[in-house]
Amino acid sequence: MTAHVMATPRPAPAPATTARQALMSLLPRVEERLRTFLSAEYDRWHALDPRSSVPIDGIADLVDAGGKRMRPAFCLSGYLAAGGDPQDHRVIPVAAALELLHACALIHDDVMDESPVRRGAPTVHTSQAALHRERGWRGAAGRYGENVAILAGDLALVYSDEIMAQVEPAVAAEWHLLRSELIIGQYMDVAASVQFEPDPETSRWIAIAKSGRYTIHRPLVLGAAVAGRADAAPAFEEYGAALGEAFQLRDDLLDAFGDSEVTGKPSGLDFEQHKMTLLMALAIQRNAHIRELVPAQLRGADHLRELLIETGVRDDVEKHIDGLVERACRAIAAAPLEPEWREELAAMAHEVAYRNA
Repeated sequence: MTAHVMATPRPAPAPATTARQALMSLLPRVEERLRTFLSAEYDRWHALDPRSSVPIDGIADLVDAGGKRMRPAFCLSGYLAAGGDPQDHRVIPVAAALELLHACALIHDDVMDESPVRRGAPTVHTSQAALHRERGWRGAAGRYGENVAILAGDLALVYSDEIMAQVEPAVAAEWHLLRSELIIGQYMDVAASVQFEPDPETSRWIAIAKSGRYTIHRPLVLGAAVAGRADAAPAFEEYGAALGEAFQLRDDLLDAFGDSEVTGKPSGLDFEQHKMTLLMALAIQRNAHIRELVPAQLRGADHLRELLIETGVRDDVEKHIDGLVERACRAIAAAPLEPEWREELAAMAHEVAYRNA
């Protein structure tokens, strides 16, 4: 039996209307910044040689495919919650740069995980390998696809830095820390997957470093830094650490039990790639037999999902997510912010932690 998880949202405060309206008024400007920048780059290089725009197409296709825009949303929220002027658009390029950095991470992650689908469409390396085979080009199609994807991811990173080039020193310092945390956390994830030693604390650190901090904590602090409010950083750190861990645990559950038609990517990749996620580390501690099922074939994956339910690991993780959301909401309730933004960020915490995709 393959059970699909559907997160059950816990009672959450309603989003503060004026706060949400302010956020929604700025998000389209981020989209426009991304479109304008990538379109200009495409025109520049395509005019030189049509082939040179292929990496840009890979980035643009991924950005155009949608996504939750979680990092720009938290960056804008940090800016607005810290008193930033909605009419002063200095924060827009920072939010756009975060989405390009995310594109870099996704393109490279798909290569490392050998994932064929992202956001319901073929990944960059998959589509380029298919083109290689279709055209009958020389060499290995798979290797060509990976090469193009690596370069597209690198270019997205370059573009994110280019957009951030004019920010103030305090913002730049946070940006540099965010990028290094992401890459070191990703390396630790790769190392843990081959060593495959169940250590919940290490798995928790990896989840926070490579996902939580760069998704929630650092974007909030970046936004506050643009607004000149360094005093908001401690509350954002506590909120972001708790919610970042909840975010990654939800990702783990969605990978194990989610519906790929809803998530837009294959289920069970963490099993196939031997990922020592926090979910897996807790499961192996609970039942050593689980370790023998990884790497899992289809039948083994189904049995593994059943054990995660039977041993109570899935329920325990859901309860842990509840506790993390409560912790995040307590942190933001005490933050030096306007009441409407404390309410808005509490509502966002529930949306992030109990999402189904």
